[in-house]
Amino acid sequence: MWEQIVYNGPILPILRFEVAMIPAALNTALKPFSIGPITIETPLTLAPMAGHTHYAFRTLCREIGACGLVTTELLSSSAMTSKGGEKQARRMFDWREHEIPVAVQLFGGDPQEVAEAARIVVSYGATMVDINMGCWVPKLTKKGCGAALLRDVCTATAVVDAVVNAVDVPVTVKVRSGFEDGIVTAIPFAKAAQQSGVKAVAVHARFAGQGHTGFADWDVIRRVKEIVPDLPIIGNGDVIDGPSAARMFAQTGCEAVMVGRAALGRPWIFRQIKHYLETGEHLPDPTRTERAAIALRHMELVLETTWMKETGALLELRGQLSKYQLDEPGSLHVRNRLVRAESRVEIESILRPIINNHD
Repeated sequence: MWEQIVYNGPILPILRFEVAMIPAALNTALKPFSIGPITIETPLTLAPMAGHTHYAFRTLCREIGACGLVTTELLSSSAMTSKGGEKQARRMFDWREHEIPVAVQLFGGDPQEVAEAARIVVSYGATMVDINMGCWVPKLTKKGCGAALLRDVCTATAVVDAVVNAVDVPVTVKVRSGFEDGIVTAIPFAKAAQQSGVKAVAVHARFAGQGHTGFADWDVIRRVKEIVPDLPIIGNGDVIDGPSAARMFAQTGCEAVMVGRAALGRPWIFRQIKHYLETGEHLPDPTRTERAAIALRHMELVLETTWMKETGALLELRGQLSKYQLDEPGSLHVRNRLVRAESRVEIESILRPIINNHD
């Protein structure tokens, strides 16, 4: 079941999936793409997600394979640049040298504030800065941050200009189709961002008001790509498996795809997508035993590397581990135990019997 390989030093467990054949192979070569001088070997990227894309989860996606670029959780520029804020924000600088390439995502509405935050993260080793213009959560947008910047292309561009001029690493931006429903600002913004020196744009093809509801309109991604043919575009929204990734590449012409919620509880999804795009074959999900082993490693990585106290980390972990679908069909027994677990020992007592096939 397990294959041991060397990954940047430590020996880590990697799953060896069985291959389920389908009749026609796609034979789609996955080409590396570049963000400035940085080459991304596989055009499959992990979306930044608050409370999820910490070092532990990024590591899982990389260990299992085929994830080309990862991004940190979004960091507050305001908190980072306020008096005493840098010390607290620095605790969330959880990237490691072996993760490179990794992007650090910042949010904020004041151009100079975001620029100063960019200088700080670069001074701590960030090799790429990503500006968040896609978060739709009201507590951010009410402050003029996240997707609210797309209300006005000039305001959004001012933030980009300030950050590009502040740092000597590639700057990227993640946007929504637009802030107000039906008003597509991603297209004119992408053109302005390219002129400002941005090296890539990720487009989540939903409006801010949609949140994660409805369907992503991939035509917006296609139109963005047409207006900036020389700028790498990363498509985001409704990529949940190999076939949907193949359709996004074909329909939009984007250089890479970004996977967000579909990766939660499924850090092996990048390996599955890569295999499907290259061969037309479906790699099945890991077995229940394998999923439990991955969930256990997820917990161990979090508790070994988190800046949070164990009690706080466990609160987040409970929701994350419940997404691994470890119950037998028709049962919620394991999930219900996981979401109530209060200690590392308790979580281990839930997972190890499944791993050892003694449950």
